[in-house]
Amino acid sequence: MTRQAAIARAHAHFDEGEFLADLKRRVAIPTESQNPERAPELLRYLKEEMEPAFERLGFTCRILEEPKAKGPFLFAERIEDPSLPTIFGYGHGDVIRGLDDAWEPGLSPWTVTERGDRWYGRGVVDNKGQHAINLAAQAAVLAERGSLGFNAKWLIEMGEETGSPGLREVCARHRDLLSSDVLIASDGPRLNAERPTIFLGSRGGASFDLWIDAREGGHHSGNWGGLLSNPAVQLSHAIASMVGPTGQIRIHELVPKHGLPEAVRRALADCELETGPGAPEIDPTWGEPGLTGPEKVFGWCALEILAMEAGTPKTPVNAIPPRAWARLQLRFVVDVDMADIVPAVRRHLDRHGFAYVQVAPAREEVFPATRLDPENPWVTWALGSIQATTGKKPALLPNLGGSLPNDAFSEILGLPTIWVPHSYPGCSQHAPNEHVPVGLVREALGLMAGLYWDIAESGIGKAPA
Repeated sequence: MTRQAAIARAHAHFDEGEFLADLKRRVAIPTESQNPERAPELLRYLKEEMEPAFERLGFTCRILEEPKAKGPFLFAERIEDPSLPTIFGYGHGDVIRGLDDAWEPGLSPWTVTERGDRWYGRGVVDNKGQHAINLAAQAAVLAERGSLGFNAKWLIEMGEETGSPGLREVCARHRDLLSSDVLIASDGPRLNAERPTIFLGSRGGASFDLWIDAREGGHHSGNWGGLLSNPAVQLSHAIASMVGPTGQIRIHELVPKHGLPEAVRRALADCELETGPGAPEIDPTWGEPGLTGPEKVFGWCALEILAMEAGTPKTPVNAIPPRAWARLQLRFVVDVDMADIVPAVRRHLDRHGFAYVQVAPAREEVFPATRLDPENPWVTWALGSIQATTGKKPALLPNLGGSLPNDAFSEILGLPTIWVPHSYPGCSQHAPNEHVPVGLVREALGLMAGLYWDIAESGIGKAPA
């Protein structure tokens, strides 16, 4: 009954094909939460796959419903001793649309295909494969020790790909049921395929629209050019006043008011961004001057134009357009006031003579920014455990560059949040040909078995006697 034996069990689960068999069944359930026709598949994933998997490990399960949610939630718990720490696990079983016709020949989103050193299929990384790894690692610990050595609670949602509607309400309504000591979960990519990674929260994401309605209808550019204001030109200047020619944000309320914290700078000092096959070439002069690439992505904010439209882009005509529109998105960190983003944009436009530019939040739900203190004891413990298993120094990211509903756990449930991703930046998440490197999966099973084993051995999370 040893740590190494638990890790060996997790590796054997992979080597003997059992993990792949589980993943194939789960990927074959087309849980597209954006597709109303797939609604029955969301419940089927929980009832046919996840409930039996938890129950085999001695968990009790129940379905939680929330009116505004796109699908049901599965809650599972295994309480071994109230005096032990309680570890909260999370995953989502819904996936982005399959985009079946766009995959390479011989690949299908609903069939896990082994090709070279990769497994292809929708959900192999986002997120079926990732929560499958963590549950299998808990199973390895349980089989080796005869107990987990901690209490475990899980929440599997089926609407993350539509913005997690209802997740915050479920966490608020069932706060006592979900009460735990720490979140240990997996989503998103590692810093790169070879380096185990921990991130402690996520950047927030807020989208808003800018538009100008100049007049009714277009007017001939020869007869009226030079006489009528062009809303496309005006909107371009308005946006240029907000973000500079090299991507630097020019609205002070949209960047961290206290700059880059020293703890964040230290955590990112030895991190390098993925530049391998499939990754785009980084533009070194883009973004906030004076910051490294990792600091720009994980410690700062980015203001991006997601879409613009004026006139008829596919069939241009010789007319001054009557309207121009753009959707912008701010990815922001914890030191930015989320409630002040749109008001700050409004004040900036007015100060710079663009009062005629309209601004309003887009319909998408805003994801708040979250970040656990990199010096939290759970962080130090997790970094040490992963290094002991893999022999590699893990990358520590104060937050993910993208957005997750982490605030439901960090703010509503009040948990320290430790995310251990089992993917890499080039995985084609949300695109055709989603895939995961086979070696990464095997390594992840072992490092998670070691992590779960160490909870009991280290005494982390136990209340003082």
